[in-house]
Amino acid sequence: MGLIGILLALAFLITFAYRGWSVLLLAPVAAIGAAALSGQPLLAHWTQTFMGAAAGFIGQFFPLFLLGAVFGKVMEDSGAVRAIADTLTVRLGSERAILAVVLAGAALTYGGVSLFVALFVLAPMAEALFRRADIPRRLMPPAIALGTFTFTMMAMPGTPAIQNAIPMPFFGTTPFAAPGLGIIASAIMLGFGLWWLGRVERIARGRGEGFSDARPPAVAPPVLRERAVTTQEFDPAEVVQGHRSEALPAPLVAALPLTVVVVVNLVMSFVILPRMDASWLAEPRWGGITLSAVSGVWSVAVALMAAILTAVALNWRRLPRLRDTLDAGANASVLPIFAVASLVGFGAVVAALPAFGLVRDWVLGIGGGPLVSMAVATNILAALTGSASGGLTIALDALGATYLARAAEAGIDPQLLHRVAVMSAGTLDSLPHSGAVVTLLSVCGVTARQSYRDVVMVAVIGALLALIAVILLGTWFGSF
Repeated sequence: MGLIGILLALAFLITFAYRGWSVLLLAPVAAIGAAALSGQPLLAHWTQTFMGAAAGFIGQFFPLFLLGAVFGKVMEDSGAVRAIADTLTVRLGSERAILAVVLAGAALTYGGVSLFVALFVLAPMAEALFRRADIPRRLMPPAIALGTFTFTMMAMPGTPAIQNAIPMPFFGTTPFAAPGLGIIASAIMLGFGLWWLGRVERIARGRGEGFSDARPPAVAPPVLRERAVTTQEFDPAEVVQGHRSEALPAPLVAALPLTVVVVVNLVMSFVILPRMDASWLAEPRWGGITLSAVSGVWSVAVALMAAILTAVALNWRRLPRLRDTLDAGANASVLPIFAVASLVGFGAVVAALPAFGLVRDWVLGIGGGPLVSMAVATNILAALTGSASGGLTIALDALGATYLARAAEAGIDPQLLHRVAVMSAGTLDSLPHSGAVVTLLSVCGVTARQSYRDVVMVAVIGALLALIAVILLGTWFGSF
């Protein structure tokens, strides 16, 4: 009965989350339902297990949600995001419209700009480019997805995406875990995605298919918002808040804060923190931890703070209502982290139920060793929740310590575990119920029937190919 309860709770959560119900309500109800069907104490699981895990997630990662959302809003309101997109548009031209959209999305998200901020800027840019080049509108979502959902989120070394930060406390790694494998995986995803989009564009031109201004009815904003907030660290409702500058900064000025994120992250990870004497962290008042448990989060947090200060200093005159901008950014971080934390709380309750032992034994019994087992488990959870961050955290909360122990027995570097875990979370999270996918299709003005097949090819199939390559290379040659 306990296993049936877990399956019913998952089905309930997925069904109503897809219909736009708030995860803040669904997750505790589903958790309590699973506990009830297992004959477990309900209130104790809610207040102790569920809330303990949710609070732990917020305590670990709220600085990154907060700073990431504020940075994204500062970059948007200062005009820096539009300036970068416009520069790439001009440099590459309409004849390379798809490449321009992909590279613009990659530059923004690798530089730390929140996915949903990027989407609302990239969609109008892509529409203008595709109209000039007479490329079908239905190819806008896969082009944007390739630049924002894939290699810059889960493979590029040092990416400040929250998904790349989640494994760090579990494995004691940095944002630059397995950099060589990450670069190879990025090349596979980018190369496969561009090949597929080029192929589809040629077929469309051969059929005489061009750009169309026809748009389907938009998804209702409340539904769009509830689906979106479990996927990334920015609440779409705050995109329209603040004050956007009409004057755009020079391209170099616009790009400098993105460079600061990468450079400061690198220096913190490999120069400053490794030389720091942090033995005092072992004291009870600091949680009795080691520097490796927090160094990754600290590196990204300092990099984002430095980038925010740089962006504000360079764009002071273009941010006349700086307080409104900062408020909107801060507010944009709250609902997403609570939504993801609720998924984490649900996962903690499920993991605490006696019947979960059957699930754990099945997952750990998958052939191929810890890397394959972790990849399968994380993919399944990301697919079920429609959230890379939610699925990844649930998987690592339940099985992270076990995978780390098994990896140590097999001589597997924790950096390889980190990269495989992040890439596994970023594959099947792009199913139709994913908030990011729903948002992307909505802002591009297309339906799932028109565009989803191509989104799958660039965001799921390409990512799976890269994941398989990383697992094989990591198994044969180790982490590098």
